[in-house]
Amino acid sequence: MTDQPILLVEDNPDDVELTLRAFKANQIPNSIVVAKDGVEALDLLFGAGPCSGHLPLNPALVLLDVNLPRINGLEVLRRLRGDERTALLRVVVLSTSREQLDITNSYRLGAASYVCKPVGFDDFVKSAGQLGLYWLVLNESVDSPPLRL
Repeated sequence: MTDQPILLVEDNPDDVELTLRAFKANQIPNSIVVAKDGVEALDLLFGAGPCSGHLPLNPALVLLDVNLPRINGLEVLRRLRGDERTALLRVVVLSTSREQLDITNSYRLGAASYVCKPVGFDDFVKSAGQLGLYWLVLNESVDSPPLRL
């Protein structure tokens, strides 16, 4: 398991709290950095803006909501995939939206997975545990972009 942080991009404070509690209940030790909108997420990931501290965040996993203020999740995903520094980040879209268009567009833009947020706390805890196990323990990651020959 990696000790890199998890970036949670979520504007709903109740969903942030639920996610933090679910990860704690599943004993996922990674710290969680929260971005409240797409602009803040991009600032953190690219090391720009007032909330970044000027060092790009290198998370083990990005949990990205679709419906965000200022810049929506799909545009965040498009910008991440369009930049060599973030093109290979593991991004899981975690949203209440079950709209086929959101799901299809997320995958077209390079989401590693699309997970609909469970409504009940117990189901959410179970899903968070599965996310953590798969994306932080079982799944192999790329540490750096491959060399261009």
